[in-house]
Amino acid sequence: MSETLRLVLALAAGLALGAFFFAGLWWTVRRCLTAKHPALLMVGSLLVRTAALLSGFYWVSGSSWQRLVACALGFFTAKWIVTRHFAAPKDANPQEQVHAP
Repeated sequence: MSETLRLVLALAAGLALGAFFFAGLWWTVRRCLTAKHPALLMVGSLLVRTAALLSGFYWVSGSSWQRLVACALGFFTAKWIVTRHFAAPKDANPQEQVHAP
């Protein structure tokens, strides 16, 4: 397999890892509003998401810094996509937003 293909696959893996990480964060925040023990849910989710992310980076990199950089680039691209997709509307008045009790 060529190195270019490996870099493209590492980038795709970074996108998938980012999607998993930020989807898990979104799910956790939504569940915390009704959870019996929200702090335990947040800490547990953070540990699971971080362990999966670091394991994925380690596995994808295969001791190649170029693949690690490509994977990280995919991860940060996923973060950018998620923050743009789930951003608050620009015309929303922050003083009118409803906050959890």
